[in-house]
Amino acid sequence: MPVGTQATVKTLSAQELLDCRSQIILSNAYHLYLRPGTEVIKQAGGLHKFMGWKGPILTDSGGFQVFSLAVLRKLSEKGVDFQSHIDGSRHLLTPEDIIRIQLDLGSDVLMPLDECVRYPAERDYTRESLRLTDIWARRSKEAFAKRENPDDGRLLFGIVQGGTYLDLRKQAVEQLLELGFSGYALGGISVGEPEALKFEVLEHSLQFLPKEKPRYAMGIGTPGDILKAVEAGVDMFDCVMPTRHARNGTAFVRGGKLVLRNASYAKDCRLIEQGCGCFACRNNYTRAYIRHLINADELLGIRLVSLHNVYFYAKLMEKIRAAIQKDNFLELKKQQGGTYV
Repeated sequence: MPVGTQATVKTLSAQELLDCRSQIILSNAYHLYLRPGTEVIKQAGGLHKFMGWKGPILTDSGGFQVFSLAVLRKLSEKGVDFQSHIDGSRHLLTPEDIIRIQLDLGSDVLMPLDECVRYPAERDYTRESLRLTDIWARRSKEAFAKRENPDDGRLLFGIVQGGTYLDLRKQAVEQLLELGFSGYALGGISVGEPEALKFEVLEHSLQFLPKEKPRYAMGIGTPGDILKAVEAGVDMFDCVMPTRHARNGTAFVRGGKLVLRNASYAKDCRLIEQGCGCFACRNNYTRAYIRHLINADELLGIRLVSLHNVYFYAKLMEKIRAAIQKDNFLELKKQQGGTYV
């Protein structure tokens, strides 16, 4: 899922996302609640109409943003009390509020309020955090079940927390399975822990989750990590990496990454990647031209690399799906896994 935190995947229009073969995007309830405000989007007919996107939208509850951006936050069973990072205003959001906000946005896939524990975190703190997250998950499930139209096709996912403590991760899964959700997300990973530990936690958690339900690794985004996570059993991903790297002039290609702002590309008249079907490559924009745009702070440079990167990720997922259907994913991973950084 390309990340459209504030109702936009940076520099790209909804039509361009479709042209890049994106099927679903992610937006963020926390940011949209603070600006422009849920009422504005609701009056516009929901988030889909507000941003001109006709495909599905998954909205993150904002739990990660509350805990990483908010000032003077205070957690309790009631919810989270925090000070906005935008204007300093104070807010209290309950699990029920988070569900209501996402319903008002018109989200297709909703996420409950949770706490993303930082790494490293002490065991006692992580255990207490998990207790709150469980309470919030139960209340979120109840609020979602009471929505005006329970047959609207919307989905609510549960979020597995527990830090890097494997027994707490198993406990988190068991609590979520008891409640029953349409899908399950693995939260609290890719938050600074060592690579080996990240995948140990991921693989340990996945073994307890039902294979017939979508399994979503939140925030995992390098092509190499995606291939490893798919092998472990993950179905869904989101990451800001395609557009964030583009803003630094970095393009993803099969051989790894190209830092196009570097002097070595000043006279390079090749495409970003030969044979690529993205707008930039299809229309013969060269590495040299894009480098010039990036270093001259021209927005077109960022847009061209963003178009390439989002397309690259969509094509990677298409290759993965096709390989799984043909039962040769491991062969694909072996062929391509070593080329991604």
